[in-house]
Amino acid sequence: MAPADWLLEMLVCPECRADVKMKPDGSGLKCVSCHRVYPIRDDIPVMLVSEATIEPPDEPAG
Repeated sequence: MAPADWLLEMLVCPECRADVKMKPDGSGLKCVSCHRVYPIRDDIPVMLVSEATIEPPDEPAG
């Protein structure tokens, strides 16, 4: 089960304060600015910079 929509609307990246979006596979929340991915464990987002990984930017659709 993914985190509730109301929770996702409130969360921001703790490093740069940008919005985070759910990854397509549901494994984490990805920052739209610095591209850090915060893992989701037991349906709880782990919003710690020390637990995050950095992924390349998403490819634009189209």
